Amino acid sequence: MASIKTAAEAVARIAYLSSDVVLSIQPALATESDFSRYLHSYSANRSPGLVAKEAPEVIAVRHNVDPLLSAFQPLRAGKLVSATTSSSILLPSIPHLYKLAQYPIVLHVSLHPSHAPDFSEITAIRQSGFIFLQSETIQEAQDLALSAHALAIKSGKGVIHFFDLANSRRDHPIEPENHELVRGILDLDTAWALQLIKDESSSLYVDDGRRATVTEAIAPASEGSRSDNSAAKETPLQNTIERRSEEIESSVGSSIRDSSADSRPTASSATSVESSITRPVSSEDVYEHITTIWSNLAQATGRVYQPFEYTGPENAESALFIFGSTGSFVDELGEAKPTDEFAKCGLITARLYRPWIGAQLAQRIPTTIRRIAVLEQIRRKTTKWGPVLLDVLTSLRAGPSAHGLPLIVGHQLGYLEPATVRQALRGIFQNLHSSVPLQNLEVGSREHPRPSLDQYDPVQPKIENAYMKILDQVFGERLYVANRLGASNAGISATIAASPEYGFGSLLARKEHRKRFIGEVQNAATTRDFTTDVPQGWLSKWVLSAEDTQKVNIIAPDVISRLRNDGSRLASTLLESKSLFFQESQWLIGSDAWAYDLGNSGVHHVIASGANVNMLIIDSQPWSERAASDEARRKKDIGLYAMNFGNAYVASVAVYSSYTQVLEAMIEADHFDGPSVVVAYLPYNKEDDSPLTVLQETKKAVDLGYWPLYRWNPNKEENGEPNFSLDSERIKQELEEFLRRDNHLTQLMNRHPKFAANLSESYGTEVRALQKRKAKDAYNTMLESLFGAPMTILFASDNGNAESLAKRLGNRGKARGLKTMVMAMDDYPLEDLPTEENVVLITSTAGQGEFPQNGRAFWDAVKDTTELDLGQINYAVFALGDSHYWPRKEDKIFYNKPGKDLDARIAFLGARRLTDVGLGDDQDPDSYQTGYAEWEPKLWQALGVDKVEGLPEEPPPITNEDIKIQSNFLRGTIAEGLADTTTGAISASDQQLTKFHGTYMQDDRDLRDERKAQGLEPAYSFMIRCRLNGGVATPSQWLQMDAISSSYGNETMKLTTRQTFQFHGVVKSKLKSAMRGINKALMTTIAACGDVNRNVMVSPLPTRSAFHRDVHRVSARISDHLLPSTTAYHEIWLKDNDSPDEKQTKIAGDAVVDKEPLYGPTYLPRKFKITIAIPPHNDTDVYAHDIGLIAIKDADGNRLEGFNVLVGGGMGVTHNNKKTYPRTGSMLGYFPASDIHLVCEKIMLVQRDNGDRKNRKHARLKYTIDDMGVDVFRSNVEELLGSKFEAPRPFEFKTNIDTFGWQKDEFGMNHFLMFIENGRVEDTADFPMKTGLREIAKVHKGEFRLTPNQHLCLFGVPDEDLDTIKGMLKKYKLDNLHFSGLRLSSSACVAFPTCGLAMAESERYLPELIGKLEGCLEENGLRQDSIVMRMTGCPNGCARPWLAEVAFVGKAYGAYNMYLGGGYHGQRLNKLYRSSIDEEEILGIMKPLLKRYALEREEGERFGDFVIRIGMIKPTKEGKTFHDDVAEEESDEE
Repeated sequence: MASIKTAAEAVARIAYLSSDVVLSIQPALATESDFSRYLHSYSANRSPGLVAKEAPEVIAVRHNVDPLLSAFQPLRAGKLVSATTSSSILLPSIPHLYKLAQYPIVLHVSLHPSHAPDFSEITAIRQSGFIFLQSETIQEAQDLALSAHALAIKSGKGVIHFFDLANSRRDHPIEPENHELVRGILDLDTAWALQLIKDESSSLYVDDGRRATVTEAIAPASEGSRSDNSAAKETPLQNTIERRSEEIESSVGSSIRDSSADSRPTASSATSVESSITRPVSSEDVYEHITTIWSNLAQATGRVYQPFEYTGPENAESALFIFGSTGSFVDELGEAKPTDEFAKCGLITARLYRPWIGAQLAQRIPTTIRRIAVLEQIRRKTTKWGPVLLDVLTSLRAGPSAHGLPLIVGHQLGYLEPATVRQALRGIFQNLHSSVPLQNLEVGSREHPRPSLDQYDPVQPKIENAYMKILDQVFGERLYVANRLGASNAGISATIAASPEYGFGSLLARKEHRKRFIGEVQNAATTRDFTTDVPQGWLSKWVLSAEDTQKVNIIAPDVISRLRNDGSRLASTLLESKSLFFQESQWLIGSDAWAYDLGNSGVHHVIASGANVNMLIIDSQPWSERAASDEARRKKDIGLYAMNFGNAYVASVAVYSSYTQVLEAMIEADHFDGPSVVVAYLPYNKEDDSPLTVLQETKKAVDLGYWPLYRWNPNKEENGEPNFSLDSERIKQELEEFLRRDNHLTQLMNRHPKFAANLSESYGTEVRALQKRKAKDAYNTMLESLFGAPMTILFASDNGNAESLAKRLGNRGKARGLKTMVMAMDDYPLEDLPTEENVVLITSTAGQGEFPQNGRAFWDAVKDTTELDLGQINYAVFALGDSHYWPRKEDKIFYNKPGKDLDARIAFLGARRLTDVGLGDDQDPDSYQTGYAEWEPKLWQALGVDKVEGLPEEPPPITNEDIKIQSNFLRGTIAEGLADTTTGAISASDQQLTKFHGTYMQDDRDLRDERKAQGLEPAYSFMIRCRLNGGVATPSQWLQMDAISSSYGNETMKLTTRQTFQFHGVVKSKLKSAMRGINKALMTTIAACGDVNRNVMVSPLPTRSAFHRDVHRVSARISDHLLPSTTAYHEIWLKDNDSPDEKQTKIAGDAVVDKEPLYGPTYLPRKFKITIAIPPHNDTDVYAHDIGLIAIKDADGNRLEGFNVLVGGGMGVTHNNKKTYPRTGSMLGYFPASDIHLVCEKIMLVQRDNGDRKNRKHARLKYTIDDMGVDVFRSNVEELLGSKFEAPRPFEFKTNIDTFGWQKDEFGMNHFLMFIENGRVEDTADFPMKTGLREIAKVHKGEFRLTPNQHLCLFGVPDEDLDTIKGMLKKYKLDNLHFSGLRLSSSACVAFPTCGLAMAESERYLPELIGKLEGCLEENGLRQDSIVMRMTGCPNGCARPWLAEVAFVGKAYGAYNMYLGGGYHGQRLNKLYRSSIDEEEILGIMKPLLKRYALEREEGERFGDFVIRIGMIKPTKEGKTFHDDVAEEESDEE
């Protein structure tokens, strides 16, 4: 084991071993303290402690947020608690210290500042009741840390162990602690007995009467006994907790803690009746305990400790008593020459500072000592005489000296440079030996050099800039933040100046200042001291409007301008306060990170004052079980608190949930005449958490009602409007009900505090338990009527396979006479498991060998339980997995891991196997069915039902083809499903049909776990995709799409890789309205998804307008020609069925007359995609689609002549299924433009009639062509066409990325192609993109062209509008193209949280990953180089990753397959390089590779070509060889 090099490490190790809970008090959650990096390392490794039953819990707490508040809850729960901290927290924590001193808590305190510590923070709290121990070296830090914990356990009192880290920096490393020694010193039996005691106290600041006490036996006097020996401690010594309430005192008892330290004689054996008394622990008790501890330590190690340490000659006449940093003095004294004044000087230090045992000091120093210089390193001096000087004087007043009382001279020890210590010692001894020594002589400098940035100074985390930037954007020059960081406040510490309480006082002073300023301006307006008369008129106008916010802020800039032009002295004087010309928007900020509002006192003062002051309170506490369970740390609901006053505007906002609502709240707060409180949610665990983490936490809190979004304006009532506006749309009704009953609950909890926790407990927990019980009871009722043995089948399934298998097994069991019950594992009440007879468990494998979502809680309970006795049940397990999913040998353990683990655990709990665990493997010929077919007969045999005759035939499973043919031309039961208000979902078959209508049902995967825990269904919503031919939209359409996204969606728009708009987060109740809104914009969603031809894509081509117009007309003709004919879309979404004019025409009962001349009733086997590329731009990835049309110009090169036709491209793949692969299109030949729509039709018809309708994974056109052969396929198309393809015309592609910036076309029109990262159009605090595009759309006269790479072209800006548009682009930061070539060439699909197929993050993660590579690009001169990088969350290929030069395809959460070698022009597929790698591995590969590319590439060589040339990857020549010659072969070994 490595040696220990610092005192902080030594202390951290002891604290971790000796505690149940360690509070790691840090400058910030993301900034390590002296101790925290060690503690977090132990915690992350789940290192065991010696006291804790499991690994100790390490809780990081900011130093400025009343950190010791976090100690009460675990202490009262019987936990042994320690804290590691700097001394900066001690003075603010004084209200807690007096109470904590009566608990066995240990505070390890590193004195601060580290370069020049101030011991006054120790002396200031010396009377708090704590025991104080001081260490100086690394070895002493280890020993005294252990002593502190042992002493806390023995005495029941709090112990502060303090030390100066700098004092031991030059010490030699020491050996790690001996665990057996630690066990012996701590007295673990006593420690564990302490853990059994629970304290029901609830007050935090009021003294509740708790005292650390000792119980003594009292023996009555008897014959022959001495009367002065009538009271004696019991043996063994017992410490108890004294309560003012006799009931509590009697219930606690007196047998908590034993100590073997006592050896006093007991009362006479003649005593017949004994009683006891309880008294507080005294100094003598503490001394006994610490003496025993140090004696045991000395016996084990030879290291001796005393309450006071003396080093030096035993005949010394002079000594230094140092209460401060001793290191430099020890060095100088050790090197003293015989002629030095301080030669033969003794050194005294205190190991036990409190209680101060004066008698021990008198005994410890030699009797020859005649003079003592007391050095106190105390910079905050509050009394004339130093506290240590008074302690020493009091202790030695009787004096041990042979010459009487020694002379004691006090000195104030300031900052000393190491080089000046010797000189300082001379000065001290000269003063000490002078005839009249000076008391309180200052030694060293009072002012110590301060580092440029102290880690404990308040710092606003970058993540909080979101709210600050919104304030800046909304209020601009008017904004005044009273407690902003960096403001100059003479004589006030930065921490105090940043506090809301101080800021409020500052604001009141500023308001008075403005009143005076108005008077000064009024006087100035009547003087003649200006250079001209102009300022006077403006000043008079300003005075009249000074209190009118709207008017004065319009006038203020003009007034300031006139004063500047005037240049007189009076004008200059007024300009010194120019900000006061504005009616400021005055704000106070409250933040846990840098402006902590202790006890909400700032909020209280603001509201109670009634002043027109705005407060922004940033709450960064994530919603978590730990936060919810810590009553002491739980925050007051500031919003409800403020609303109860009745005079304040209150808003609860969350910028990562609704940016618009934040804007509204801040504007309304500013307009409100009175106090305003905006409570803003920004949850993070560390200040450097990613925005993605904050987004996910915010969504959970808002969705579950922990953080409701609302605005409350008490003035609205006067206008007949409701005061309260609830903005949490998804669960608006639920939240309103919650708020209605909240008043009643609050009153009930106030009356009955003991029941508060139960009343406020998440009601979802109760709902979930009730749901489980009702489901189980319903099954039992049903089964009672059946005969045969029972069989309970529990499944855990992510993609539905395990669930389908379980249900099929249940049906087969019923057919064999068994009473079967089928449930998801998490829906089953675990306490019933021991009562079952036969249990079958079926589970698939998720992520990195994890349980699926609906089985995790079941597994967590089963694996941790020690109480389940399954000795009476029989069981069997079947597992589904993929033996090739994790190719590396070390990862093979993940194959079917959940099933294997479950089998082993159930057997361990006593159950009997019916048959060996079955393993279904996706790599087998029939996938998991191969293994299942072997396993199921063994199960029936074990149950004795294998020979049942006359079993009914099972109906075949319903396929997509069945759903389509039974749908009555895409109607299904969609209309009925939309009308069902009991759920946010629609049926499974309708989910397949709505795709044809342009919408997918999804749920928010960020919220799945939490909603399930609350007993709620998933957060269902719908994605809507428009059909937008060629990606061309008018400004009017853009505005309508913007409005739809805000009114019905999640306030964002997605520009997709299919060159169209996509909306997310549309709830079912708004789905129809959104569809109608799109239709009103003269757009549609029909056939945007589904087994039909989808949106036809076209190159944006801004530089050749006429040619683009020709191509776009052709694309429109193709799109319209291949559009489905069903009227179902109109009936379901657009018709008003209540109108008498909108009655459906039906025949033969309820059948609607309809037809599909092209598609037929079953439509196509799979989706069908067409794209058009215009050379030299392959920005539509023409090779990646079912049909790729390459536009060919006429002989003049100006207009469209025809197309080269590619067929059979496609991107969808299934991981590790080599029967699936991506494919680039094959060339059929050239065809004229006039009939190209017919060519597309015939290609589609050949696919309709020949595509695989049995296996959807083999149904795309690419497989049809490979099965038929290109020549056969071409001939079939030509036969339908009645003509043949010509030879392909020559063409050349040079790029497949967008050309950003301004361009002109042949007509002189201007076009700007802007970068929209991954196509997400939204407003953020940093980038109001959505707002900017909305404002531009209001004035733009041209088009908005969406690009297939998810960017946007502002098309058709005339020269006369150019300056206006450029100004708007700049204003909203839309003209920023200063991104790396890698970022500009990147693309990602949506993935989490809405895509149900996503296995990993994509859109939300790729920008982060690129950011971590851009430094490397900069270093190697590659910042401007275009490298095509794409990422998808699954292998279905929406962002066309298989054509990228480097691609990352999600395999599991946080794990990606890496592909290299795609063609830069989109012409060549890439190939697997590494499988299932995480971010660290990605960066480890990419950074050296980018450096190598910069150094070794040839002239003009692209990245994809480079990796092939250097042999890193083999080229993929066709789709069928995609899986061949990969760089990382998959292994068959387990």
